[in-house]
Amino acid sequence: QVQLVESGGGMVQAGGSLRLSCAASGNNLDYYYIGFFRQAPGKEREIVTCISKSEDSAYYADSVKGRFTISRNNANNTVTLHMSSLKPEDTGVYYCNAERSPTLNFWGKGTLVTVSS
Repeated sequence: QVQLVESGGGMVQAGGSLRLSCAASGNNLDYYYIGFFRQAPGKEREIVTCISKSEDSAYYADSVKGRFTISRNNANNTVTLHMSSLKPEDTGVYYCNAERSPTLNFWGKGTLVTVSS
């Protein structure tokens, strides 16, 4: 079992920045792909970014490329998402996800990001 806790959400004006953190406990994150998903009001959950176990590759949704950066610290069992040049359409609940296999897939409870225009 892996417990994930997101933090760092809040309200920011368009063009601003936020840093989200995902802290894991219960197991070492070394063996897990880590991602951030988001869910806007009335919309389905979508992937924002994910990072490989060894941090040698990362995926970003087209909508956030060049603005968001994901990083991980396996020694501290944490993952960080730096978000800059935020837009109102970035508003939503951001969830941390850790996946090792289809049956070893864990979610945090989410943190709300609100970007005002």
